[in-house]
Amino acid sequence: MGRVVVTEFITLDGVVQAPGDPSEFDRGGWARGTGEDAMAFKLEELMASDAQLLGRITYEGFAKAWPTMEGTGVFGERMNGMPKYVVSSTLRDPDWNNTSVLDGELSASLAELKQRHERDILVAGSAQLVRGLLDLDLVDRLHLMVFPVVLGEGTRLFGTTQTQKPFRLVESKPVENGIVILAYEPELR
Repeated sequence: MGRVVVTEFITLDGVVQAPGDPSEFDRGGWARGTGEDAMAFKLEELMASDAQLLGRITYEGFAKAWPTMEGTGVFGERMNGMPKYVVSSTLRDPDWNNTSVLDGELSASLAELKQRHERDILVAGSAQLVRGLLDLDLVDRLHLMVFPVVLGEGTRLFGTTQTQKPFRLVESKPVENGIVILAYEPELR
């Protein structure tokens, strides 16, 4: 049975908006300077996954960029080749290969995907989707690549939840440039 793994580039103050894209807002592009160890972790994470689960906005950004990227090697091949599921009530005709739209009830859709896939279902970016998954207790593991910067504004990962959501730290790894990778799993209730 698969598990839902959320992976995020995140600032010290919880911002996840535009880590690599300075054109999205005036404080974007803050994730520049990831080193070899950080990128090795991202590749390991991707290779441990059977599929990606994305919100519409993240999907549209990925679908615009990844199919045309050159020189991305194994990482790009994996991104483009693996099954992708987009949670959206507005997207109808996804054009990135191996993409399906999930427009039904999120809990039921995730239960079916977890049965279909044996390994991880990776959720990158997709802040609104992640907040929904967290609120419904559908996240099995949370990977935060924390960058040593405070932006003061921007879309934050965590928002209001209906109940408290306790997690336990299962791994921490400092990598280059003051970046720390933290892995959390939900506390058993």
